[in-house]
Amino acid sequence: MRRTADVIRLVAPRRSTVLITGETGTGKEVVARAIHTASPRAHSPMITVNIASLAENLVETELFGHVKGAFTGALNQRIGHFEQANRSTLFLDEIGDLPLDVQTKLLRFLQEREVQRVGSSETIRLDVRLIAATNVNLMERVAQGSFREDLYYRLNVVPVTTPPLRDRLEDVPLLACHFIRKICRQEQIPVRRLAPETLTRLRSCSWPGNVRELENAVERAVAMSGERELLLPSDFAFTSQSRHVDAAPVLDGGLDFGQTVGRIERQLLEGGYVGGTRRGRGHKEAGRVP
Repeated sequence: MRRTADVIRLVAPRRSTVLITGETGTGKEVVARAIHTASPRAHSPMITVNIASLAENLVETELFGHVKGAFTGALNQRIGHFEQANRSTLFLDEIGDLPLDVQTKLLRFLQEREVQRVGSSETIRLDVRLIAATNVNLMERVAQGSFREDLYYRLNVVPVTTPPLRDRLEDVPLLACHFIRKICRQEQIPVRRLAPETLTRLRSCSWPGNVRELENAVERAVAMSGERELLLPSDFAFTSQSRHVDAAPVLDGGLDFGQTVGRIERQLLEGGYVGGTRRGRGHKEAGRVP
């Protein structure tokens, strides 16, 4: 994350295109906003567009706008997101979902810094700093033929990767405390503290939903704590990623299926991860699995 912060500091004053990659929930939009906030364009709001949320037949007009009468239902002229972001920053999230025909127009903008509204032959020159983000491997999309290779290289001028939370678990306490302060401030309640055993549990999770999952978990814990100052493990809805099941012994004659399943079930039941009654043990008679 320090390397990421260094990149943000170096690239923010420039107009270079940035491609942010990383899993869902790792903070790609946070990085984009940090770049914009530290740039000379910070006086204008950053325009954010999630490509995946747009209907495929509307992506072009949403991004580049249209003129009156360009198509059925185009009763008025529309200004697209690129024009809205003139002299500012345009953040295109989930860029891997951009339709191929629109990719051509985006490539033209990156080459010429100009756009055309749908249904118009007029060329509009713009000063837009573009930041794109994706949680997919764009080179794999290129190999599949669903993403233009020349567009990929135009976008990937300054690459930034947001690491998953499981690769930086030492950040979990800092992030958790940040979210506690943020949530308590919003709720106008005294700031809560993490009990030592809660910190241990937080560090033991793999957090597949990354920072977003952690924030949601903290919000739930604050809500469940009532008037209590300390946040306890029971305040968090620790899910399957925090389970720890001992490795099963492998015997010379193979793995004893019945013994292994019974052992795992006992651990899960004793750990409170299974809420129902014990399942029958009839499968213990299944014998050994070679």
